Amino acid sequence: MELIPIIIYGIALLFIFCYSLIQIQLVVKYNRYKKLQKKRLGESTAVNFEPKVTIQLPLFNEKYVTERLIDCIAALDYPKDKLEIQVLDDSTDETQEITKAKVKEIRKAGIDIVYLHRTDRAGYKAGALAEGTKVAKGEFIAIFDADFLPEKDFVKQMVQPFTNEKVGMVQSRWEHINERYSMLTKLQAFGLDAHFSVEQGGRNAGHHFINFNGTAGIWRKAAIADAGGWQSDTLTEDLDLSYRAQLKGWEFRFLEEVGAPAELPAVMNALKTQQFRWNKGAAECVRKNLGAVLHSKDIDFGTKLNAIFHLTNSAVFISIVILALLSIPILSIKNTFEEYQVLFLLASAFLVTLPILALFYWTSMSQSYASKSKAFFHFIFLFPMFLAVSMGLSLHNAMAVLEGYLGKKSAFIRTPKFNLNNDKSKKWGTNVYLKRKINPITILEVALTLYFIGGILLGFYYGDFGLMPFHAMLVLGFGYVSFYSISHSFRTE
Repeated sequence: MELIPIIIYGIALLFIFCYSLIQIQLVVKYNRYKKLQKKRLGESTAVNFEPKVTIQLPLFNEKYVTERLIDCIAALDYPKDKLEIQVLDDSTDETQEITKAKVKEIRKAGIDIVYLHRTDRAGYKAGALAEGTKVAKGEFIAIFDADFLPEKDFVKQMVQPFTNEKVGMVQSRWEHINERYSMLTKLQAFGLDAHFSVEQGGRNAGHHFINFNGTAGIWRKAAIADAGGWQSDTLTEDLDLSYRAQLKGWEFRFLEEVGAPAELPAVMNALKTQQFRWNKGAAECVRKNLGAVLHSKDIDFGTKLNAIFHLTNSAVFISIVILALLSIPILSIKNTFEEYQVLFLLASAFLVTLPILALFYWTSMSQSYASKSKAFFHFIFLFPMFLAVSMGLSLHNAMAVLEGYLGKKSAFIRTPKFNLNNDKSKKWGTNVYLKRKINPITILEVALTLYFIGGILLGFYYGDFGLMPFHAMLVLGFGYVSFYSISHSFRTE
């Protein structure tokens, strides 16, 4: 009977190990990408491609940031006769009136901007984008969520790769206007920066599938239509359309050199909302798209392998939960049954996963600092903290993934926006979009904090300290996530 948890534990370890091998592969390809990037920069200045572009701004109850967004988009440095702005407002509150007034103001300045309002929200964001695309004047469509503030030359830079008629989508790199607001925003920036540099850049350099990240990218309208258009049967319509388009043969580009500043969720429950949608949607895309990837005769083995781990990367959270929950029974088995010692010795080889992941995130962070010593100083603090909080979010995210795999449907819940920057004096407690209730999962997170404290005590009891760093990180992670989930729910300033 004691062999069953060992086998399950081993499978979870193996999945995370294989995932880490893909990550190190991306590090190698990212370094290749940096060389290609320099070449592409030189080529992009050789032409001045200025096609007709429609910018879509999907909104739903965004009263705190809608004016900021529209003002920013209206100020873009692009020929006004070749730019159309669509404000796709599904709002049900005062955002409607605020947005209408701002659109009217911008229109008076001679800018081609239209306000489109739906009352039924059919298909949520995907539905709004689909409706806007039907009447879009542009050959190309740029999309920005409400919390983004692109630089003035964004469109000019991003349309240049479309001189290649095979290119169907170009994605920029996200930047962060409130990265230094709190520890929570710093950790999000740390993780997202790695995704947008090493992961997107590495896959793009390897000619593997990448994804449109839902915002701060530009689509060729013909590619959207050819792939079957925006569909709302997953919570990540961006990932879904990305795979359908690339399976049709459209090429994607990632431009790391083009940044798009945006606001990070500064509230734990807002982050959880975002994480739930991303992870459940990714799992839904596995159900919908993985079969087509595996059966495709037009993509090579390497691209298929990367696509498998790309689509299933949210399953890492299930593996983390399994490893965490079984770690205490495993500790007892290890110190009770001598016949299994060789298995635990073999399992120690998987510790190589940690330095691989460290290299993955270090590759990203080292790009952001002029001084490598300063980068290293920040890294040795942020990396363990990032891992701990990721572990703390694992139960919440694993539940989302399981719902996605099981086909349980749920509504598209937007992430609340706060209109924050790095000014720590700015408060968010009065935000009307915040949910003020404690989720049952939060109670389980508190219980798991106590459970892993028990794991630490059990380690002392056995005199076996091998799993103690893991249990300490779990205590820190689940304690951090549950504490701020509760405290943020009651903050009123």
